[in-house]
Amino acid sequence: LLVCSNVAPDCLSGIDRAATDLRELGERAKTRGIRIAFEALAWGRHINDYRDAWEAVRRADHSHVGLTLDTWHTLARGTDLKMIGSIPKDRIFLLQIADAPKMDMDLLSWSRHFRNFPGQGDLPVLDFMQALDATGFDGMWSLEIFNDQFRAGSARSVAVDGCRSLIYLADQLSAKTGRAVPMIAALPPRSKCLGTEFIEFAADAADAPQLEKFIGGLGFQKSGQHISKSVTRWTQGGINLVINSETEGFAHSYSITHGTGVCALGLKVDDATATLDRAQKLLDHPFRQATGPGELEVPAVRGLGGSLVYFIDPKSDLGHVWDIEFKPVAPNAATRDASLVSVDHISQSMHYEEMLTWVLFYTSLLDLDKTRSEDVMDPGGLVKSQVVQSADGALKIALNASQSNRTQSSRFLNEAFGSGVQHIAFATTDIFNTAEALKANGVAVLSIPENYYDDVEAKTDLSVADIERMKSLNILYDRDANGEFLQLYTHTFDERFFFEIVQRRGPYAGFGAANAQIRLSAQARLARNPAMPRT
Repeated sequence: LLVCSNVAPDCLSGIDRAATDLRELGERAKTRGIRIAFEALAWGRHINDYRDAWEAVRRADHSHVGLTLDTWHTLARGTDLKMIGSIPKDRIFLLQIADAPKMDMDLLSWSRHFRNFPGQGDLPVLDFMQALDATGFDGMWSLEIFNDQFRAGSARSVAVDGCRSLIYLADQLSAKTGRAVPMIAALPPRSKCLGTEFIEFAADAADAPQLEKFIGGLGFQKSGQHISKSVTRWTQGGINLVINSETEGFAHSYSITHGTGVCALGLKVDDATATLDRAQKLLDHPFRQATGPGELEVPAVRGLGGSLVYFIDPKSDLGHVWDIEFKPVAPNAATRDASLVSVDHISQSMHYEEMLTWVLFYTSLLDLDKTRSEDVMDPGGLVKSQVVQSADGALKIALNASQSNRTQSSRFLNEAFGSGVQHIAFATTDIFNTAEALKANGVAVLSIPENYYDDVEAKTDLSVADIERMKSLNILYDRDANGEFLQLYTHTFDERFFFEIVQRRGPYAGFGAANAQIRLSAQARLARNPAMPRT
Protein backbone atom coordinates (compact mmCIF):
# COMPACT_ATOMS: atom_id res chain seq x y z
CA LEU A 1 0.00 0.00 0.00
CA LEU A 2 1.53 3.30 -1.11
CA VAL A 3 1.33 5.99 1.59
CA CYS A 4 2.42 9.54 0.73
CA SER A 5 3.70 12.25 3.04
CA ASN A 6 1.08 14.69 4.31
CA VAL A 7 0.44 17.88 2.32
CA ALA A 8 -2.16 19.46 4.63
CA PRO A 9 -1.05 22.93 5.80
CA ASP A 10 -2.01 22.19 9.43
CA CYS A 11 -0.46 18.72 9.72
CA LEU A 12 1.95 18.10 12.59
CA SER A 13 5.70 17.95 12.03
CA GLY A 14 8.42 15.67 13.40
CA ILE A 15 10.25 12.59 12.12
CA ASP A 16 9.58 10.71 15.37
CA ARG A 17 5.86 11.45 15.13
CA ALA A 18 5.84 10.15 11.54
CA ALA A 19 7.80 7.05 12.60
CA THR A 20 5.32 6.32 15.39
CA ASP A 21 2.39 6.63 12.98
CA LEU A 22 4.13 4.39 10.44
CA ARG A 23 4.89 1.78 13.08
CA GLU A 24 1.22 1.64 14.08
CA LEU A 25 0.20 1.51 10.42
CA GLY A 26 2.70 -1.30 9.88
CA GLU A 27 1.10 -3.34 12.66
CA ARG A 28 -2.33 -2.93 11.13
CA ALA A 29 -0.94 -3.82 7.69
CA LYS A 30 0.77 -6.94 9.05
CA THR A 31 -2.52 -8.34 10.35
CA ARG A 32 -3.96 -7.94 6.86
CA GLY A 33 -0.99 -9.39 4.98
CA ILE A 34 0.04 -6.18 3.23
CA ARG A 35 3.05 -3.87 3.37
CA ILE A 36 3.30 -0.08 3.60
CA ALA A 37 5.55 1.82 1.16
CA PHE A 38 6.12 5.39 2.39
CA GLU A 39 6.84 8.11 -0.18
CA ALA A 40 8.00 11.70 0.21
CA LEU A 41 5.98 13.96 -2.08
CA ALA A 42 8.03 16.82 -3.49
CA TRP A 43 5.37 19.24 -2.19
CA GLY A 44 4.90 17.49 1.17
CA ARG A 45 4.29 19.86 4.10
CA HIS A 46 7.07 18.55 6.34
CA ILE A 47 8.48 15.49 4.58
CA ASN A 48 9.35 16.26 0.95
CA ASP A 49 12.75 14.58 0.67
CA TYR A 50 13.48 10.85 0.33
CA ARG A 51 16.14 11.21 3.04
CA ASP A 52 13.56 12.31 5.61
CA ALA A 53 11.15 9.62 4.42
CA TRP A 54 13.87 7.00 4.86
CA GLU A 55 14.69 8.26 8.34
CA ALA A 56 11.02 7.95 9.33
CA VAL A 57 10.92 4.41 7.93
CA ARG A 58 14.21 3.52 9.66
CA ARG A 59 12.95 4.75 13.03
CA ALA A 60 9.62 2.97 12.56
CA ASP A 61 11.69 -0.23 12.44
CA HIS A 62 8.86 -2.44 11.26
CA SER A 63 9.11 -5.34 8.79
CA HIS A 64 5.96 -4.21 6.99
CA VAL A 65 7.03 -0.58 6.56
CA GLY A 66 9.42 0.32 3.76
CA LEU A 67 10.34 3.13 1.40
CA THR A 68 9.03 4.27 -1.97
CA LEU A 69 11.64 5.91 -4.18
CA ASP A 70 10.30 8.10 -6.98
CA THR A 71 12.63 9.62 -9.58
CA TRP A 72 10.41 12.63 -10.21
CA HIS A 73 9.88 13.61 -6.56
CA THR A 74 13.63 13.32 -6.01
CA LEU A 75 15.01 14.93 -9.16
CA ALA A 76 12.44 17.72 -9.48
CA ARG A 77 13.77 19.25 -6.27
CA GLY A 78 17.39 18.66 -7.23
CA THR A 79 17.88 16.44 -4.18
CA ASP A 80 21.34 14.93 -3.72
CA LEU A 81 21.40 11.24 -4.67
CA LYS A 82 24.36 10.07 -2.60
CA MET A 83 22.36 8.73 0.35
CA ILE A 84 20.35 6.34 -1.83
CA GLY A 85 23.30 3.97 -1.95
CA SER A 86 23.25 3.58 1.85
CA ILE A 87 19.62 2.40 2.03
CA PRO A 88 19.31 -1.39 2.50
CA LYS A 89 17.76 -2.85 -0.63
CA ASP A 90 15.21 -4.86 1.34
CA ARG A 91 13.81 -1.64 2.80
CA ILE A 92 12.98 -0.27 -0.67
CA PHE A 93 9.48 -1.60 -1.31
CA LEU A 94 8.56 0.34 -4.44
CA LEU A 95 10.36 2.13 -7.28
CA GLN A 96 8.49 4.67 -9.39
CA ILE A 97 10.14 6.12 -12.49
CA ALA A 98 9.27 9.27 -14.42
CA ASP A 99 11.12 11.89 -16.42
CA ALA A 100 10.00 15.44 -17.23
CA PRO A 101 11.09 18.51 -19.19
CA LYS A 102 12.77 21.17 -17.10
CA MET A 103 10.15 23.83 -16.38
CA ASP A 104 9.80 26.84 -14.12
CA MET A 105 6.44 26.18 -12.46
CA ASP A 106 4.98 24.95 -9.20
CA LEU A 107 5.81 21.34 -8.41
CA LEU A 108 2.24 20.07 -8.27
CA SER A 109 1.29 21.37 -11.73
CA TRP A 110 4.59 20.19 -13.17
CA SER A 111 4.00 16.72 -11.80
CA ARG A 112 0.35 16.41 -12.77
CA HIS A 113 0.67 17.52 -16.40
CA PHE A 114 4.22 17.15 -17.71
CA ARG A 115 5.76 13.91 -16.48
CA ASN A 116 6.93 11.65 -19.28
CA PHE A 117 8.78 8.41 -19.84
CA PRO A 118 12.50 8.14 -19.06
CA GLY A 119 14.48 9.43 -22.02
CA GLN A 120 11.76 11.84 -23.14
CA GLY A 121 12.55 14.60 -20.63
CA ASP A 122 15.51 16.45 -19.15
CA LEU A 123 15.88 14.98 -15.65
CA PRO A 124 19.00 12.89 -14.80
CA VAL A 125 17.04 9.66 -14.39
CA LEU A 126 20.05 7.53 -15.28
CA ASP A 127 22.06 9.10 -12.44
CA PHE A 128 19.25 8.16 -10.06
CA MET A 129 19.24 4.58 -11.35
CA GLN A 130 23.00 4.30 -10.90
CA ALA A 131 22.64 5.44 -7.29
CA LEU A 132 19.86 2.90 -6.78
CA ASP A 133 21.94 0.16 -8.41
CA ALA A 134 24.58 0.67 -5.71
CA THR A 135 22.09 -0.72 -3.17
CA GLY A 136 21.77 -3.98 -5.09
CA PHE A 137 18.05 -3.30 -5.59
CA ASP A 138 16.55 -6.04 -7.75
CA GLY A 139 12.85 -5.29 -7.38
CA MET A 140 10.28 -4.32 -9.97
CA TRP A 141 10.46 -1.08 -11.93
CA SER A 142 7.22 0.87 -12.32
CA LEU A 143 6.23 3.98 -14.24
CA GLU A 144 4.15 6.74 -12.63
CA ILE A 145 3.24 9.20 -15.36
CA PHE A 146 0.77 12.08 -15.50
CA ASN A 147 0.81 13.72 -18.92
CA ASP A 148 -1.83 15.55 -20.94
CA GLN A 149 -0.34 14.41 -24.26
CA PHE A 150 -0.57 10.78 -23.17
CA ARG A 151 -4.17 11.23 -22.09
CA ALA A 152 -5.03 12.54 -25.56
CA GLY A 153 -2.95 10.00 -27.47
CA SER A 154 -3.27 6.37 -28.49
CA ALA A 155 -3.31 4.00 -25.52
CA ARG A 156 -1.42 1.38 -27.54
CA SER A 157 1.26 3.85 -28.61
CA VAL A 158 1.70 5.10 -25.05
CA ALA A 159 2.00 1.52 -23.77
CA VAL A 160 4.67 0.68 -26.36
CA ASP A 161 6.56 3.87 -25.51
CA GLY A 162 6.46 2.95 -21.84
CA CYS A 163 7.96 -0.48 -22.54
CA ARG A 164 10.53 1.00 -24.91
CA SER A 165 11.58 3.59 -22.35
CA LEU A 166 12.22 0.94 -19.69
CA ILE A 167 14.20 -1.22 -22.13
CA TYR A 168 16.27 1.80 -23.12
CA LEU A 169 16.82 2.84 -19.50
CA ALA A 170 17.91 -0.68 -18.56
CA ASP A 171 20.25 -0.72 -21.56
CA GLN A 172 21.80 2.58 -20.48
CA LEU A 173 22.21 1.34 -16.91
CA SER A 174 23.86 -1.84 -18.13
CA ALA A 175 26.29 0.18 -20.25
CA LYS A 176 27.20 2.32 -17.23
CA THR A 177 27.64 -0.52 -14.75
CA GLY A 178 29.01 -3.18 -17.07
CA ARG A 179 26.43 -5.65 -15.75
CA ALA A 180 23.47 -7.12 -17.59
CA VAL A 181 20.00 -6.15 -16.43
CA PRO A 182 17.99 -9.40 -16.08
CA MET A 183 14.74 -7.93 -17.37
CA ILE A 184 15.98 -7.29 -20.93
CA ALA A 185 17.91 -9.05 -23.68
CA ALA A 186 21.30 -7.58 -24.52
CA LEU A 187 21.07 -4.81 -27.12
CA PRO A 188 23.70 -3.73 -29.63
CA PRO A 189 24.93 -0.23 -28.76
CA ARG A 190 23.14 2.81 -30.16
CA SER A 191 24.12 3.16 -33.80
CA LYS A 192 26.39 5.96 -34.85
CA CYS A 193 24.69 7.89 -37.64
CA LEU A 194 27.09 9.04 -40.34
CA GLY A 195 24.56 11.17 -42.20
CA THR A 196 21.64 10.98 -44.62
CA GLU A 197 22.36 8.57 -47.47
CA PHE A 198 19.17 9.34 -49.38
CA ILE A 199 15.71 10.86 -49.20
CA GLU A 200 13.01 9.04 -51.16
CA PHE A 201 9.90 10.70 -52.58
CA ALA A 202 6.78 8.81 -53.60
CA ALA A 203 5.16 10.46 -56.63
CA ASP A 204 2.58 9.17 -59.06
CA ALA A 205 2.97 9.48 -62.82
CA ALA A 206 1.11 12.80 -62.84
CA ASP A 207 3.21 14.49 -60.14
CA ALA A 208 6.63 12.97 -60.89
CA PRO A 209 7.47 15.29 -63.84
CA GLN A 210 6.62 18.38 -61.76
CA LEU A 211 8.72 17.12 -58.86
CA GLU A 212 11.62 16.39 -61.21
CA LYS A 213 11.37 19.92 -62.58
CA PHE A 214 11.28 21.33 -59.06
CA ILE A 215 14.39 19.55 -57.80
CA GLY A 216 16.09 20.05 -61.15
CA GLY A 217 15.70 23.77 -60.58
CA LEU A 218 17.55 23.32 -57.30
CA GLY A 219 20.53 22.06 -59.32
CA PHE A 220 19.98 18.32 -58.96
CA GLN A 221 20.91 16.12 -61.89
CA LYS A 222 19.23 12.87 -62.82
CA SER A 223 22.17 10.50 -62.41
CA GLY A 224 20.64 7.03 -62.20
CA GLN A 225 17.75 4.87 -63.36
CA HIS A 226 16.78 1.78 -61.38
CA ILE A 227 17.59 -1.48 -63.14
CA SER A 228 13.99 -2.70 -63.11
CA LYS A 229 11.71 -0.12 -61.50
CA SER A 230 10.29 3.31 -62.21
CA VAL A 231 12.71 4.83 -59.72
CA THR A 232 15.27 7.55 -60.46
CA ARG A 233 18.26 8.91 -58.57
CA TRP A 234 19.01 12.64 -58.45
CA THR A 235 22.31 13.94 -57.10
CA GLN A 236 24.18 17.10 -56.21
CA GLY A 237 27.26 17.32 -54.02
CA GLY A 238 26.85 14.58 -51.40
CA ILE A 239 23.03 14.57 -51.64
CA ASN A 240 20.97 11.70 -53.06
CA LEU A 241 17.27 12.14 -53.80
CA VAL A 242 15.15 9.26 -55.07
CA ILE A 243 11.83 9.62 -56.91
CA ASN A 244 9.74 6.45 -56.82
CA SER A 245 6.86 6.29 -59.33
CA GLU A 246 6.16 2.57 -59.11
CA THR A 247 2.54 1.50 -59.57
CA GLU A 248 2.73 -1.16 -56.85
CA GLY A 249 4.61 -1.71 -53.62
CA PHE A 250 5.17 0.46 -50.58
CA ALA A 251 5.88 3.80 -52.29
CA HIS A 252 2.76 3.46 -54.42
CA SER A 253 0.63 2.80 -51.34
CA TYR A 254 2.21 5.77 -49.59
CA SER A 255 1.46 8.02 -52.57
CA ILE A 256 -2.17 6.94 -52.65
CA THR A 257 -2.56 7.62 -48.93
CA HIS A 258 -0.55 10.81 -48.51
CA GLY A 259 0.03 12.21 -51.98
CA THR A 260 3.45 13.18 -53.27
CA GLY A 261 5.96 13.44 -50.44
CA VAL A 262 8.88 11.91 -48.61
CA CYS A 263 8.10 8.24 -48.07
CA ALA A 264 11.49 7.13 -46.73
CA LEU A 265 14.75 8.30 -45.21
CA GLY A 266 17.94 6.35 -45.82
CA LEU A 267 20.31 6.83 -42.90
CA LYS A 268 23.98 5.97 -43.13
CA VAL A 269 24.98 4.04 -39.98
CA ASP A 270 28.05 2.15 -38.84
CA ASP A 271 26.30 -1.25 -38.85
CA ALA A 272 22.93 -1.68 -40.55
CA THR A 273 22.30 -5.22 -39.29
CA ALA A 274 23.02 -4.29 -35.68
CA THR A 275 20.82 -1.20 -36.02
CA LEU A 276 17.88 -3.30 -37.16
CA ASP A 277 18.50 -5.77 -34.32
CA ARG A 278 18.48 -2.97 -31.77
CA ALA A 279 15.36 -1.47 -33.34
CA GLN A 280 13.45 -4.74 -33.03
CA LYS A 281 14.49 -5.19 -29.40
CA LEU A 282 13.23 -1.65 -28.76
CA LEU A 283 9.83 -2.72 -30.18
CA ASP A 284 10.21 -0.79 -33.45
CA HIS A 285 8.43 -2.38 -36.41
CA PRO A 286 10.71 -3.89 -39.08
CA PHE A 287 9.71 -3.59 -42.73
CA ARG A 288 10.32 -6.03 -45.57
CA GLN A 289 9.03 -6.26 -49.10
CA ALA A 290 9.83 -8.52 -52.02
CA THR A 291 13.08 -7.79 -53.86
CA GLY A 292 13.64 -8.37 -57.56
CA PRO A 293 16.66 -9.82 -59.37
CA GLY A 294 19.83 -7.86 -58.63
CA GLU A 295 18.22 -5.88 -55.81
CA LEU A 296 19.47 -5.63 -52.24
CA GLU A 297 17.38 -6.22 -49.15
CA VAL A 298 17.89 -2.99 -47.23
CA PRO A 299 17.15 -3.17 -43.46
CA ALA A 300 14.28 -0.84 -42.55
CA VAL A 301 11.75 0.00 -39.86
CA ARG A 302 8.52 1.95 -39.89
CA GLY A 303 8.99 5.64 -39.24
CA LEU A 304 6.83 8.71 -38.75
CA GLY A 305 3.42 8.66 -40.40
CA GLY A 306 3.89 5.19 -41.86
CA SER A 307 7.05 6.17 -43.73
CA LEU A 308 10.22 4.07 -43.68
CA VAL A 309 13.67 4.51 -42.19
CA TYR A 310 16.29 2.52 -44.09
CA PHE A 311 19.75 1.71 -42.74
CA ILE A 312 22.78 1.78 -45.04
CA ASP A 313 26.31 0.97 -43.93
CA PRO A 314 29.69 1.15 -45.72
CA LYS A 315 30.82 -2.31 -44.58
CA SER A 316 28.49 -4.40 -46.77
CA ASP A 317 27.01 -4.38 -50.26
CA LEU A 318 24.58 -1.77 -48.96
CA GLY A 319 27.39 0.76 -49.32
CA HIS A 320 27.37 0.08 -53.08
CA VAL A 321 23.60 0.24 -53.58
CA TRP A 322 23.87 2.95 -56.24
CA ASP A 323 26.26 0.88 -58.35
CA ILE A 324 24.29 -2.33 -57.83
CA GLU A 325 20.71 -1.15 -58.37
CA PHE A 326 21.03 1.88 -60.66
CA LYS A 327 22.25 2.43 -64.20
CA PRO A 328 24.08 5.75 -64.73
CA VAL A 329 22.35 8.51 -66.70
CA ALA A 330 24.12 11.29 -68.59
CA PRO A 331 23.74 14.70 -66.88
CA ASN A 332 21.61 17.50 -68.30
CA ALA A 333 23.99 20.31 -69.23
CA ALA A 334 21.12 22.83 -69.35
CA THR A 335 20.64 22.77 -65.57
CA ARG A 336 22.90 25.07 -63.54
CA ASP A 337 24.51 23.53 -60.47
CA ALA A 338 23.43 25.29 -57.26
CA SER A 339 26.48 24.46 -55.09
CA LEU A 340 24.48 22.31 -52.67
CA VAL A 341 26.77 19.96 -50.76
CA SER A 342 24.81 18.02 -48.12
CA VAL A 343 21.57 17.61 -46.18
CA ASP A 344 21.80 20.09 -43.32
CA HIS A 345 18.63 19.02 -41.52
CA ILE A 346 15.23 17.45 -42.00
CA SER A 347 12.05 18.88 -40.51
CA GLN A 348 9.17 16.57 -39.61
CA SER A 349 5.70 17.71 -38.60
CA MET A 350 3.44 15.52 -36.49
CA HIS A 351 0.41 15.49 -34.25
CA TYR A 352 1.11 17.10 -30.88
CA GLU A 353 0.50 13.90 -28.94
CA GLU A 354 3.03 12.03 -31.14
CA MET A 355 6.03 14.21 -30.42
CA LEU A 356 7.37 12.43 -27.35
CA THR A 357 7.04 9.10 -29.17
CA TRP A 358 9.39 10.18 -31.94
CA VAL A 359 11.87 11.84 -29.60
CA LEU A 360 12.21 8.47 -27.88
CA PHE A 361 12.27 6.56 -31.18
CA TYR A 362 15.28 8.46 -32.50
CA THR A 363 17.27 8.87 -29.29
CA SER A 364 16.87 5.26 -28.12
CA LEU A 365 17.84 3.77 -31.48
CA LEU A 366 20.58 6.10 -32.70
CA ASP A 367 23.44 7.90 -30.97
CA LEU A 368 21.56 11.20 -30.97
CA ASP A 369 21.02 13.90 -28.38
CA LYS A 370 17.92 16.03 -28.01
CA THR A 371 17.75 19.78 -27.50
CA ARG A 372 15.37 21.59 -25.18
CA SER A 373 12.01 22.13 -26.84
CA GLU A 374 11.14 25.63 -27.98
CA ASP A 375 7.92 27.43 -28.85
CA VAL A 376 7.89 28.99 -32.32
CA MET A 377 5.39 31.73 -33.11
CA ASP A 378 3.21 30.97 -36.13
CA PRO A 379 0.44 33.37 -37.26
CA GLY A 380 -1.97 30.52 -36.55
CA GLY A 381 -0.67 29.64 -33.08
CA LEU A 382 2.30 28.16 -31.27
CA VAL A 383 4.43 25.38 -32.74
CA LYS A 384 6.49 23.25 -30.38
CA SER A 385 9.87 22.36 -31.87
CA GLN A 386 12.59 20.01 -30.64
CA VAL A 387 15.73 18.80 -32.42
CA VAL A 388 17.40 15.39 -32.24
CA GLN A 389 20.94 15.41 -33.61
CA SER A 390 24.27 13.61 -33.65
CA ALA A 391 27.21 15.16 -31.82
CA ASP A 392 28.99 16.00 -35.07
CA GLY A 393 25.86 17.35 -36.76
CA ALA A 394 25.85 14.64 -39.45
CA LEU A 395 22.14 14.07 -38.76
CA LYS A 396 19.79 16.76 -37.52
CA ILE A 397 16.03 16.23 -37.41
CA ALA A 398 13.67 18.96 -36.23
CA LEU A 399 10.39 17.64 -34.78
CA ASN A 400 7.46 20.05 -34.89
CA ALA A 401 3.90 19.86 -33.55
CA SER A 402 1.08 22.24 -32.72
CA GLN A 403 -2.17 22.09 -30.81
CA SER A 404 -3.65 24.72 -33.10
CA ASN A 405 -5.15 23.50 -36.37
CA ARG A 406 -4.31 26.80 -38.09
CA THR A 407 -0.50 26.66 -38.01
CA GLN A 408 1.58 25.74 -41.06
CA SER A 409 2.58 22.55 -39.27
CA SER A 410 -1.04 21.50 -38.75
CA ARG A 411 -2.04 22.50 -42.28
CA PHE A 412 0.66 20.16 -43.57
CA LEU A 413 -0.89 17.29 -41.61
CA ASN A 414 -4.23 18.00 -43.25
CA GLU A 415 -2.79 18.23 -46.76
CA ALA A 416 -0.62 15.12 -46.38
CA PHE A 417 -3.23 13.13 -44.43
CA GLY A 418 -0.81 12.50 -41.60
CA SER A 419 2.60 13.20 -40.17
CA GLY A 420 5.73 13.37 -42.29
CA VAL A 421 8.62 15.42 -43.65
CA GLN A 422 7.50 19.00 -44.20
CA HIS A 423 10.79 20.48 -45.29
CA ILE A 424 14.37 19.58 -46.11
CA ALA A 425 17.30 21.95 -45.64
CA PHE A 426 20.31 21.64 -47.94
CA ALA A 427 23.69 23.11 -47.05
CA THR A 428 25.67 25.30 -49.42
CA THR A 429 29.11 26.85 -49.17
CA ASP A 430 27.95 30.04 -50.92
CA ILE A 431 24.31 30.94 -50.48
CA PHE A 432 24.57 33.96 -52.76
CA ASN A 433 25.83 31.82 -55.62
CA THR A 434 23.09 29.28 -54.84
CA ALA A 435 20.40 31.97 -54.83
CA GLU A 436 21.61 33.27 -58.20
CA ALA A 437 21.55 29.72 -59.59
CA LEU A 438 17.99 29.15 -58.37
CA LYS A 439 16.97 32.42 -59.97
CA ALA A 440 18.58 31.39 -63.26
CA ASN A 441 16.86 28.00 -63.08
CA GLY A 442 13.46 29.64 -62.57
CA VAL A 443 12.89 28.52 -58.97
CA ALA A 444 10.44 30.68 -57.03
CA VAL A 445 11.77 31.54 -53.57
CA LEU A 446 9.85 32.84 -50.59
CA SER A 447 9.61 36.64 -50.61
CA ILE A 448 10.74 38.30 -47.38
CA PRO A 449 9.19 41.67 -46.38
CA GLU A 450 11.49 44.67 -46.78
CA ASN A 451 11.14 45.83 -43.18
CA TYR A 452 12.89 42.62 -42.07
CA TYR A 453 16.09 43.98 -43.58
CA ASP A 454 15.61 47.28 -41.75
CA ASP A 455 15.75 45.23 -38.54
CA VAL A 456 18.87 43.41 -39.72
CA GLU A 457 20.54 46.75 -40.38
CA ALA A 458 19.57 48.05 -36.94
CA LYS A 459 20.70 44.92 -35.09
CA THR A 460 23.96 44.09 -36.87
CA ASP A 461 27.10 45.72 -38.20
CA LEU A 462 26.63 44.27 -41.70
CA SER A 463 27.38 46.65 -44.53
CA VAL A 464 24.53 48.26 -46.44
CA ALA A 465 25.78 46.53 -49.58
CA ASP A 466 25.58 43.08 -47.96
CA ILE A 467 22.09 43.75 -46.63
CA GLU A 468 20.92 45.00 -50.01
CA ARG A 469 22.27 41.87 -51.64
CA MET A 470 20.45 39.68 -49.13
CA LYS A 471 17.26 41.67 -49.71
CA SER A 472 17.48 41.24 -53.47
CA LEU A 473 17.78 37.46 -53.08
CA ASN A 474 15.36 37.02 -50.11
CA ILE A 475 18.09 35.67 -47.84
CA LEU A 476 17.50 35.65 -44.07
CA TYR A 477 20.31 36.23 -41.57
CA ASP A 478 21.07 35.23 -37.99
CA ARG A 479 24.15 35.15 -35.81
CA ASP A 480 25.26 34.10 -32.36
CA ALA A 481 28.52 34.07 -30.44
CA ASN A 482 29.78 31.13 -32.52
CA GLY A 483 29.02 32.19 -36.06
CA GLU A 484 26.54 33.26 -38.71
CA PHE A 485 23.60 31.57 -40.42
CA LEU A 486 22.07 32.48 -43.78
CA GLN A 487 18.95 30.85 -45.18
CA LEU A 488 16.35 31.05 -47.93
CA TYR A 489 13.23 29.06 -48.74
CA THR A 490 11.48 27.83 -51.85
CA HIS A 491 7.77 28.02 -52.40
CA THR A 492 5.79 24.98 -51.27
CA PHE A 493 5.37 22.08 -53.68
CA ASP A 494 1.67 21.34 -54.18
CA GLU A 495 0.86 22.84 -50.74
CA ARG A 496 2.80 20.02 -49.08
CA PHE A 497 6.57 20.36 -48.57
CA PHE A 498 9.28 22.88 -49.32
CA PHE A 499 13.05 23.21 -49.35
CA GLU A 500 15.42 25.42 -47.41
CA ILE A 501 18.97 26.42 -48.35
CA VAL A 502 21.37 27.26 -45.53
CA GLN A 503 24.94 28.38 -45.10
CA ARG A 504 26.71 28.11 -41.76
CA ARG A 505 29.69 30.35 -41.15
CA GLY A 506 31.67 29.13 -38.18
CA PRO A 507 30.32 26.66 -35.59
CA TYR A 508 26.82 28.15 -35.54
CA ALA A 509 24.66 25.27 -34.26
CA GLY A 510 21.15 26.73 -34.40
CA PHE A 511 18.46 26.80 -37.06
CA GLY A 512 17.68 30.49 -37.42
CA ALA A 513 14.99 30.50 -34.73
CA ALA A 514 14.95 34.31 -34.74
CA ASN A 515 13.74 34.19 -38.35
CA ALA A 516 11.09 31.51 -37.91
CA GLN A 517 8.22 33.92 -37.31
CA ILE A 518 9.17 35.94 -40.40
CA ARG A 519 9.28 32.81 -42.55
CA LEU A 520 6.00 31.44 -41.20
CA SER A 521 4.24 34.77 -41.74
CA ALA A 522 5.51 34.94 -45.32
CA GLN A 523 4.30 31.40 -45.97
CA ALA A 524 0.93 32.12 -44.38
CA ARG A 525 0.39 34.98 -46.83
CA LEU A 526 0.84 32.58 -49.75
CA ALA A 527 -1.18 29.73 -48.29
CA ARG A 528 -4.59 28.85 -49.69
CA ASN A 529 -7.50 29.73 -47.44
CA PRO A 530 -8.53 26.42 -45.84
CA ALA A 531 -12.14 27.17 -46.75
CA MET A 532 -11.25 27.26 -50.45
CA PRO A 533 -11.09 24.00 -52.44
CA ARG A 534 -7.82 22.82 -53.96
CA THR A 535 -7.46 23.63 -57.65
